[in-house]
Amino acid sequence: MDLSDLIARNADFTPDKAAIRFGSHTLTYAALHARIADTARALKSELGVGRGDRVAILAANHSDYLVLLYACARLGAMLVTLNWRLAVAEQLYILSDSGAKILVVDQEFSAVVAQLGKALPDIKVVGLDYTPDGAPSFDELLAGASGDGRNPHTDTSNPLLLVYTSGTTGRPKGAVLRQEALVWNALMSHHAHDMRADDHILTFLPMFHVGGLNIQTTPALQLGATVTIQPRFAPDTALQSIATNKPTLIVLVPAVMQALSQHPLWPVTDLTSLRAVATGSSLIPVPLIEAFNARGIPVIQIYGSTETGPTAVYTRVGGDLSRMTSTGLPGLFCDAKVVDDEAREVPHGTAGEVIVRGPNVLYEYWGNAAATAEALRDGWYHTGDIGTRDADGYFYIHDRKKNMIISGGENIYPAEVERVLHDHPSIAEAAVIGRPDPKWQEVPVAYIVCRKDMSVGVDDVKTFVGQHLARFKIPREIVFVDTLPRTALGKVQHFMLRDNLPPSS
Repeated sequence: MDLSDLIARNADFTPDKAAIRFGSHTLTYAALHARIADTARALKSELGVGRGDRVAILAANHSDYLVLLYACARLGAMLVTLNWRLAVAEQLYILSDSGAKILVVDQEFSAVVAQLGKALPDIKVVGLDYTPDGAPSFDELLAGASGDGRNPHTDTSNPLLLVYTSGTTGRPKGAVLRQEALVWNALMSHHAHDMRADDHILTFLPMFHVGGLNIQTTPALQLGATVTIQPRFAPDTALQSIATNKPTLIVLVPAVMQALSQHPLWPVTDLTSLRAVATGSSLIPVPLIEAFNARGIPVIQIYGSTETGPTAVYTRVGGDLSRMTSTGLPGLFCDAKVVDDEAREVPHGTAGEVIVRGPNVLYEYWGNAAATAEALRDGWYHTGDIGTRDADGYFYIHDRKKNMIISGGENIYPAEVERVLHDHPSIAEAAVIGRPDPKWQEVPVAYIVCRKDMSVGVDDVKTFVGQHLARFKIPREIVFVDTLPRTALGKVQHFMLRDNLPPSS
């Protein structure tokens, strides 16, 4: 049995029920199962996708995003979810590092295709919503499908998702999640949301993130509920969709919560269909929770990461939500604790590192044994997050992964930006930190030491970074300094820069 069989079972029980609504199209569970089977046959017969092969997708949210996921499960292949906000150079690195055999891309992001010929000529391209030059569209691919669309020795123990996160060394790391991780993640999501088959999920967070994909979307489909997909988030269309489609559950990051609650349509939009909102990704400002509570909408919190699928610690619909600053209790099938530097559990109220153990945790970092060994120790995933646990077992996250910046729900590792800055011919040293921001939670700020007898302008620095990294990673401010604070071993002391951060301009 593989993960796609859960869709097949729902097709048996409720063949005519709406599984996915996307634009003007609706896929029933019977139609969804058929399209998954056709896609698996096409990938195998037309493109030679075997067990363990990597299939990448670069696209906005789309019904066939989910079709491709379950088709990969059926084949024992792995889906590589590409962040469309990344620069082309970053996307090419991930395609190369993952060894992707296939790239499914929508027309909006086809710029990467033009560079594949030189950089990665062996990758086969499929157009999701268009016909690329010399390559088939998704529907054209399916038209040639034949065979059974199965590979031998495929089950839920097979790796399924390869999701890249920004790496502390400046290069992204690919977190490998097995099919079974999505099964256990879904069961905990059902528990957290008190999710039922008659629920209606609205998804507009990007599905290249495990949050948009796995907090509600795949759990809903595996339960037999209905999912409405929006290509991407915009506050006016999101509010309109809530009023029109009447979803019962949505998941939001704080920046999205803020955008919705501050929109002029917020006070007049009918939100009565919502029985809960889930949120996570970063520390949740209490006023945002209160804004939704004031509209009669409970807010639950989901704590985790790409490496946990992401569900690890959560509060529950119908449970105790009085601790607004708490991320909740360990999930139904997940252990969590707070430990010191020697991995010894600390007393209640004492700060330490949060570590997590469970069947939802990543299998490995792709091709990176050292990073795997560092993160997974004695069966526990070390998050790098600093938190406490109260006497009732509730977790509180006080700081995020060392030096990591979370801007609008996107992770930015300073080392990644610093790596690019160090490549500039006029820059000798650079350090990047996060500055609090009322809209984005945090934005990156760069401290720069220029080479002797050289200088560079602020705009030139930003342009240079933008040539190599996604726009959201470009430092919002540039501060020129003579030296950077360092330890006796030469490590930059980022905390000292944060403590002396100049006021925002």
